[in-house]
Amino acid sequence: MRQVSIERLYADNREKLGLSWRAGRQGGNRVLTGEQALKPTMGQVGHMNFIHPFRVQILGAAEIAWLAPLAPDALKTAIDGLFTPELVAICVANAETPPPYLVEHCNASHVALFTSTQPSPHLVDVFRYYLARVLAESTTLHGVFLDVLELGVLITGASAIGKSELALELISRGNGLIADDIVELYRISPDTVEGRCPDVLKDFLEVRGIGVLNIRTIFGETAIRPRKLLRLIVHLEDHSHETFSELDRLKVEATFQEVLGVPVRRVVIPVAAGRNLAVLVEAAVRNFVLNQRGIDSTKEFIDRQQRLMESGGDGVR
Repeated sequence: MRQVSIERLYADNREKLGLSWRAGRQGGNRVLTGEQALKPTMGQVGHMNFIHPFRVQILGAAEIAWLAPLAPDALKTAIDGLFTPELVAICVANAETPPPYLVEHCNASHVALFTSTQPSPHLVDVFRYYLARVLAESTTLHGVFLDVLELGVLITGASAIGKSELALELISRGNGLIADDIVELYRISPDTVEGRCPDVLKDFLEVRGIGVLNIRTIFGETAIRPRKLLRLIVHLEDHSHETFSELDRLKVEATFQEVLGVPVRRVVIPVAAGRNLAVLVEAAVRNFVLNQRGIDSTKEFIDRQQRLMESGGDGVR
């Protein structure tokens, strides 16, 4: 199960959110785990909540204003209510001053207390997005992951079928490389998978006969993407002339491949002599975009032929 420590949470977001570690330094080794490990009544990050508490409680201007006029005993009772066994950190937003009793309690309970210069809604958004990425369920697949016409496309196929050569041609046509050989995939939301590159492989593409190429050096910064949502899988298959002629030319039903429980559209492109695979992949991407908009050229063609047959016309000659 993936997890992230409070120490890393602070380090990764300190500059972006203007964070200062005010108390509870001993709580840096506490960890946050994925959503699937939480109780139904427990969330990761949110504004101060006693009924459905969060593991990281955010105190904004409204929460501090609510605490300020409380009598000392009432204030202590309210702050004590924050300290559930699952609490790992508290962050006070808007550069507000934390109540002294909150500082004392964080030090005594070893719970990290941060302050931030940013407003509380912004803190919640940034922390939630950050945790969604670092705690996402993950897997790896073999293939080449590319940004083709602004769409995340994973090219798969048997070894030596030409995936890297195809990727190189697509990059030369202005598309971008994310990962070659090993693609790290993360489910960052219930229906969204994001693809990234392992650190050791970043910028590199291996092409048989040439060796390992540094795509950033050869094609420039714009030829590399850090990550992309996986939207389409293009699978390359080797076909002889006999099997190639027997393929279904009017493939009506779309096929999907499940990745981390998320169905991803899958297109099979036969590899044969004389076929321009780069053009075919770009055409497949454009067709996928049209399908997402409700435009299906194959069904449109079949419907047109059906209407002609029903009307007794001879539109096909």
